[in-house]
Order: sequence, then C-alpha cells, then structure tokens
Amino acid sequence: MRELHAGVNDAGQRLDKFMGKTFPKMPQSLLYKYLRQKCVKVNGKHEKAEYRLQAGDVLRFYISDEFFEDSGEKTQNLDKIKPSFGVIYEDENILIVDKPIGLLCQSDEKESFNTLDNHVRAYLRAKGEYDPEKENAFAPSLCNRIDKNTQGLVIAAKNAEALRIMNEKIKARELDKRYLCLVFGVPKPKEGVFTAYLYKDNKTNTVTVSEKSKPYNKDIKTGYKTLRTDGKISLLEVQLFTGRTHQIRAHMAYLGHPLLGDGKYGSAAKNKEFFKDKKFSFEYQALCSYKLTFEFTTPSGLLEYLNGKTFETKPYWGNDLV
Repeated sequence: MRELHAGVNDAGQRLDKFMGKTFPKMPQSLLYKYLRQKCVKVNGKHEKAEYRLQAGDVLRFYISDEFFEDSGEKTQNLDKIKPSFGVIYEDENILIVDKPIGLLCQSDEKESFNTLDNHVRAYLRAKGEYDPEKENAFAPSLCNRIDKNTQGLVIAAKNAEALRIMNEKIKARELDKRYLCLVFGVPKPKEGVFTAYLYKDNKTNTVTVSEKSKPYNKDIKTGYKTLRTDGKISLLEVQLFTGRTHQIRAHMAYLGHPLLGDGKYGSAAKNKEFFKDKKFSFEYQALCSYKLTFEFTTPSGLLEYLNGKTFETKPYWGNDLV
C-alpha cells in the first residue's frame, strides 16, 4: 500500500486521469480494474473513476509497487540539463520563452529527454519553483508548440490552473500568434488570406497541400503581409487562422514562395543558388514565431492580467537580408 496526498495542482482532476499521470507505466485496462476492484481509496472511501480530487485528499493505493516511479531519479535527470532558451516574460503563473532552433518541444519516438519541456522544468527546479518529489501528477508544461527547427515564442504554465486556462484560450483562438519568414520571390498580391486543404502523412511526417477538399485532408487558412523585399527574397509577416502541421512552410511553397533554407518543402536548387556567393547559409527554414498577443474574449480567471499584452522576440537572421 502507498499513500499520496492531493495538492493544489491535483485539485479538480478526475481520479482516473490523476492515476494515468501518476502511474504512466500502468496499462489503462489495469487502472480501471484496480478502480473496479476497490484497490483505491480516497479519504478512506472507495471512489469511482469520475471523482474530482480536492486539495488535501488522502489517497491510498493497494497496487503493485512496480508502478510507483522514483521521483529522485527524475530530479537527478533534470539536474543534468542546462536550459538553453531565452526568457521573454515570467511571472508566478506562466513563462514565455524564445525556443532556439534544433530543440524539440516535447518528446517523440526519437527523443524523450532533451526537450523544451524538460528544459523548462530544469529551469524552474533550479529556481526552486518546481520540485518533482513534492508533486504527484503535475509538472510545468508547454501550452503551445512549434517545430523543432523553428525559432520563437512558446508558453509554459507553472501551475495546473494556469495550464487549464491557457489551453482553453488557445483552443478558443483567443491568442493572436504572428510569424516572420523569408521566402523566395515577391508574393502577388503583396498581402492576403488564402485557403486550401492539407493532408498529413504520419509515416513520413510530411504534408501535402491541394485545392480540393477530400475525406482525408483538413482545411487550412493562412494570411500574410509582405514587409520588405529586394526582388529576390521577401520578408513576410504570417498569421495562422488554422494550426496544422508545417502549415506555413507547406502553404507558402504551394503558393510558389518556399521558405529560405527549407529542405523539406523548399527548393534545394534555389537555396544553393542563393547562398553560392555568400559566406553563410541557412541549415533550416527561416521561420520565427515572433509575436504573441493575448486577446481574451471570455473570462480568464487568474490570467486576466495578461489580456491585451503583447510579447515579441527577434528572428535569428537579423534585418540585413532583405
């Protein structure tokens, strides 16, 4: 038998969801079996899966010890990380960082340790704001993501309530996110909003854009404005009205203006020609999530003070290419 005490960051969660986060190695079928067989008690009583935890609840688990993770090992792993991001804004609830190129936001099948998620947790642990040994199921988490090789603004929540609210706001599209990118050519018209349809191939992690709607693709809507051009490349500000995988890169390539340095959707020949006489080149796409504005139209609880605020960063390529 093991005993856990629900904290502030656990409050409001369903019991089954809490168990899923606390015991990540436990098969879901076994989790519900333990609940049915009354192997879980809350304040001395058997509760159902949908029970909502309250801060201070005492939970007793009559389950195998193999499912209890060593939080000390998790702490030691975080101590090995040297955070590599810029801090744009920080308060007691959220952290807005400038993610560097080459850092994955969250773990995937190839990388589970060196991620922005863990860099944020290591940063907060070093500041004394996060202790894995004192949390049951919660860990500071990212609220939005950008591609591994895209630079820019990412929001992280420091507590469960901030995470819940921010996720709701992002889902309701109450945040205005803008990007800067360098593309080949001069877009015509110089600004506009364009729609199309996108299909994602999960096996290759690539997408295809087309004009027609089909049962297997999703609609996309992308707006851009040309800020500067030298006739060969142009600097665009891009607004996403939908948030699909690789949307900006694939949609701009489909419109005839691939991103500078993009090896997946761009043109290797154009990139080679452009950088032929230069002393540098872009190994990755010239894309930066540079501006974020909170535009709350519904109640936002403890994050209300963020409403109307804008945060910005600068792209790594500077202002001398266009």
